[in-house]
Amino acid sequence: MRSDLRPFFAPAGVALIGASDNPSKLSHGILKNMISYGYQGAVYPVNPKAKSILGLTCYPDIRQVPDPVDLAVIIIPAPAVPEALEACGERGVHAAIIISGGFKEVGPEGAALEKICLEIARKHHMRLIGPNCVGTLNLYTGLNTTFIQGVPARGGISFVSQSGAVGGGVIDYLRNKGVGFAAFASLGNEADITETDVIEYLATDPDTRVIAAYVESIRDGQRFLRIAREVTRQKPIILLKAGRTEAGARAVSSHTGSLAGANEAYRAAFIQSGVIEANTVAELFEIATALDTQPLPQGPRIAIVTNAGGPAALASDSLASHGLKLATLVEDTRQALRTHLNPAAQVDNPIDMLGGAEPHDYAFALNQALQDPNVDATLTILVPQALVDPAEVARQIAQVAQSAAKPVLTCFMGEHSVGQAREILRRAGIPMYTFPESAGYVLGAMQRYAKWHQRTWVEPTRPEGCQPEKVAAILSQFASRRVLGEAESRLVLDAYGVSLIPGALARNAEEAVEAAERLGFPVVMKVVSPQILHKSDVGGIRLNLKSPGEVREAFSEMMTRLQSLLPHADLEGVLIEAMAPAGHEVIIGMRRDPNFGPVMMFGLGGIYVELFRDVAFRVAPLTHDDALEMIFETRAGRLLSGFRNQPTADLEAILDAILRLSHLALDFPEIQEAEINPLLVRPKGGGAVALDCRILLENGM
Repeated sequence: MRSDLRPFFAPAGVALIGASDNPSKLSHGILKNMISYGYQGAVYPVNPKAKSILGLTCYPDIRQVPDPVDLAVIIIPAPAVPEALEACGERGVHAAIIISGGFKEVGPEGAALEKICLEIARKHHMRLIGPNCVGTLNLYTGLNTTFIQGVPARGGISFVSQSGAVGGGVIDYLRNKGVGFAAFASLGNEADITETDVIEYLATDPDTRVIAAYVESIRDGQRFLRIAREVTRQKPIILLKAGRTEAGARAVSSHTGSLAGANEAYRAAFIQSGVIEANTVAELFEIATALDTQPLPQGPRIAIVTNAGGPAALASDSLASHGLKLATLVEDTRQALRTHLNPAAQVDNPIDMLGGAEPHDYAFALNQALQDPNVDATLTILVPQALVDPAEVARQIAQVAQSAAKPVLTCFMGEHSVGQAREILRRAGIPMYTFPESAGYVLGAMQRYAKWHQRTWVEPTRPEGCQPEKVAAILSQFASRRVLGEAESRLVLDAYGVSLIPGALARNAEEAVEAAERLGFPVVMKVVSPQILHKSDVGGIRLNLKSPGEVREAFSEMMTRLQSLLPHADLEGVLIEAMAPAGHEVIIGMRRDPNFGPVMMFGLGGIYVELFRDVAFRVAPLTHDDALEMIFETRAGRLLSGFRNQPTADLEAILDAILRLSHLALDFPEIQEAEINPLLVRPKGGGAVALDCRILLENGM
């Protein structure tokens, strides 16, 4: 783990280069924050034009700053930053935060300046945060290198933000919301230190229980996937990704390429690494707070305690839409509730105590729900009533929750009359929401993380029989091509052990007949041409040819028709293939993402894949479980597993094909896209065979 990031959060001494005695300057605000929140280390303002600032001795140059100093915070004009970094390196300072803007975010000149800064830092073995950032803070050491006014409460959430504006706005908003922070880091341009570096460091921070992050892009997706997978075994990561829509699909010749956009790569990586993805800033911190303050649920069964039916119905819908369900209470619980509550109360789940429920009713019902063996978590709802004191209800809930081993979440609807109650719940560390729908995505996220935390991790394994040297020779032979059609792609897939429908290339009618007789009638005929990828669109496929005569006639008619229709197409011949047996058609594909590498796709195959978009994605390398989960994310997966008494398909054969294609992509970066569509899947034990395939290369002419 990254111990070299400690000076950014717990330095022995900090030099502020560019400190100002002018209260209107950002650097003055940073210095004021440095001495206002209990930081016990040394603080050294650096400014050749001042003798002292805010009562601290000011130094003309970093070289003259005494020990200890292991962090430099730089806020000077961008052109002067390289000289300041050089001086820091000579002084032996190995950590620097560049607050200043004016680097790659402003254009090529700024990017060149940023590159110079990075080169200086590497020369002196220095780590950098920024440039163009807000800085860092640590609520336990008192360090605050930001110019943000005020700090949040102390707690167990550490927040990493690529955007200083988002980070600053969040901290300002959460100051009075009872959300407890351990640390915060704004990363700016990420010239050196990235979100992955900070996440890796926070995994070892004893004060951090939950890691929350806002990101706009992840530079090294494979490293993020590896580190996040390790960290989430110890602590949850909740991440909000901006820019999840694409303003236009890239023109590609495969279904996979048109469906596997950048957002699919991110979502797949988050699923595979156990990262919880939030949809909004509010979700990010609602989920983080629940994970910081509550135990993990041991299952999906939720009990609702309420004084109103409508909000309970909304909560029930939200729970169901996030993979949760209402617990079935045992008879002992229902009998206890009948004895204590209003005779008209509903004692099934939701437990509706009706509008007149008193604080002691809430305490009793919540306690009974928590003790029920069929309940994994609880949600208590209060709609304010004229004769009921919300603050006292909150106190009763807090008292019961103190000894609870299960999550306790609450929803106090309204605003004016529940302010004191909310403050009581916040101080008690009990998540509280204004509207009941919030509980669904929070408890759903907690349940998913609990399942992830309990799973046994298995490293990806390489299938036997892969022959990379054979593929290298094939790709070298077709190095001038951008696209490999089915005839060439079959050779590549065969070298990696993917099962193919029996077939042979025929360059004329007689070779076609010989191939058909060798394979056995009936057969399929497909045109082979580098310019024709979607063969069915131009009549380049003939099915169920039952005799030599039919083969000769089909060959002649197909060549004549395509020469007329596509006079510039290079017609190399035809593929003669055996007619496929009955089975399910699925698609397996790969698209290389610039950040994450090979992204695998599985879904319903054939010509309707883009129409129905019944697909799921994962990032290679995949484990057996990764591939299986990908299959069962789709409706096709449910169909293959024996829907309505249909025979169960050979899932292991599909998994084998997915894993082989993924390792082909990992071994050969020049393969940009690959697709098997359809892969014909037989009933369990019958295997699966590729009926059509294509490969797109990066280095073709």
